[in-house]
Amino acid sequence: MPMYYAFLRKNEDSDFGVDFPDFPGCVTAGETLDEAVGMAEEALNFHIDAMLEDGLDVPEPSSLENVNEEGAVAFLVRAYERAKKRYNVTLSSWVVAQIDACPEVARGSLSRSAFLEEAAKERLADSR
Repeated sequence: MPMYYAFLRKNEDSDFGVDFPDFPGCVTAGETLDEAVGMAEEALNFHIDAMLEDGLDVPEPSSLENVNEEGAVAFLVRAYERAKKRYNVTLSSWVVAQIDACPEVARGSLSRSAFLEEAAKERLADSR
């Protein structure tokens, strides 16, 4: 998973602010240091998702030498892995037929893979 540098800033009369040198316009803040750091991961990943939806290229992470900025503390923020990888799975013909009969799959607006990924995410969310 790629890691991007973020800048943490704190003025006397403001919250803790966070911005990303590799993603101009991606900013967040928190009342506490912990809140700001937690919000940084969410802001970065929402920003990357929006870029991908818009068909934009996501930059490679800058090196520490290229992100020094006076008055700010640099820290690393994790970007979630988004690359898809092909896997072979074994399913009964009946299950495949049921998936194919799902209206979204039958209309072609959802692939079998997307259907299985959504179903797996729902199951994982239910098990937590």
